[in-house]
Amino acid sequence: MQTLRREVRLGGAVMMGLGSIVGTGVFVSIGIAAGIAGPALLVGIVLAALVAGANGMSSAQLAANHPVSGGTYEYGYRFLSPVLGFTAGWMFLVAKSASAATAALGFSGYLLEAIGLAPGGLLVPVALAAILVLAVVVLTGIRRSSITNIIIVSVTLLTLLAFIVTSVPAVVSERGATLSPFFANADGPIGLRELLFASALLFVAYTGYGRIATLGEEVTDPRRTIPRAIVTTLIVTMILYVLVGAAGVGSVGAGVLSEAAETQAAPLEVAARRVGVPGMPLVVTVGAVTAMLGVLLNLLLGLSRVLLAMGRRMDMPAFFARLDRTGTTPTAAVVAVAVLIGGLALIGDVRTTWSFSAFTVLIYYAITNLAALFIPPDGRIFPKWISVAGLIGCVSLAAFVEPRVLAVGLAVIALGIVWHLVAARLRER
Repeated sequence: MQTLRREVRLGGAVMMGLGSIVGTGVFVSIGIAAGIAGPALLVGIVLAALVAGANGMSSAQLAANHPVSGGTYEYGYRFLSPVLGFTAGWMFLVAKSASAATAALGFSGYLLEAIGLAPGGLLVPVALAAILVLAVVVLTGIRRSSITNIIIVSVTLLTLLAFIVTSVPAVVSERGATLSPFFANADGPIGLRELLFASALLFVAYTGYGRIATLGEEVTDPRRTIPRAIVTTLIVTMILYVLVGAAGVGSVGAGVLSEAAETQAAPLEVAARRVGVPGMPLVVTVGAVTAMLGVLLNLLLGLSRVLLAMGRRMDMPAFFARLDRTGTTPTAAVVAVAVLIGGLALIGDVRTTWSFSAFTVLIYYAITNLAALFIPPDGRIFPKWISVAGLIGCVSLAAFVEPRVLAVGLAVIALGIVWHLVAARLRER
């Protein structure tokens, strides 16, 4: 069996994680969550971070004990059962393809806003062009992809820091007016359902650390590097998200962020424009554009590696497991993933793609935490109660997504299991 070369060190792994996390979550989903929970989205950010933290530690110890490409798909097979392993891989492909489509649409929205064009009929074509270009980058191999990612993440982080600093005067001048009433949205007071739904949407924005685990076969010294990279990535991201959320809501209010997310897919650019600091809207747009590209790049990498693993087990056609001549890229898997993301981008609505991603990714990480409970004592890095907390958190948040999303998500799970059973029968012949 062909295996990928180990070329990614700690710094590169952390930047891969940040590149996957710091993107759509900051620049798009905060605006979507603001429309659901109002100023209380700040509480949602913290709740999502706590669940993500537990999941991250479960992912870290699983990846350290079983460092191969495929993430929870492989962990499910190793520690649980073939059905749960396949379901994890299936959920990852669906969830993260929807996230990638959201990133592509968000990139398109910010870019078109920057050059003064109404999104309209251009939103989807520009998104598809971005998917095509980054698929070509990924096809050149992991090393070049890692360098591209580091450049993208550096620009994005500097942009967000500038947004936070320049928003401080506006936050101070508002004197808390934009935060009152705190537990209310445009339609009135909110309850637990709205708060947890917003938390579910925000949780998705933290899940880029999984990309580190799915690259386990390409990370040097995985038992040491993977846990350190995931924990470091999560700590940095939690702090950043809280600061950006507070800056956005505190300066212009949840209503402005929500409206901008719905109509332009560019809430932070609108917030920067309302704050009135010269040049900041352009700076935020540049950061958003690079962030979305970073998310797309990392999701193309992660998704193709999961499809590679599924091809190896014959859960998907075997040609997805073939590598190129250099042994660094699963070419067929990359192309297939790019086509899937492009198909979802045709929906053209960031709230729909992001909401669907929320449910399916929560199921994926529920299986992650369940698998972590079965790690033998000598391989355990973190206490078992952390995985229990992560499992409960994922199931609880998944139960509070919109009913239509819940129904579609359950149907997709059932469809995947049927395919798995059919594939198993075909292998036996």
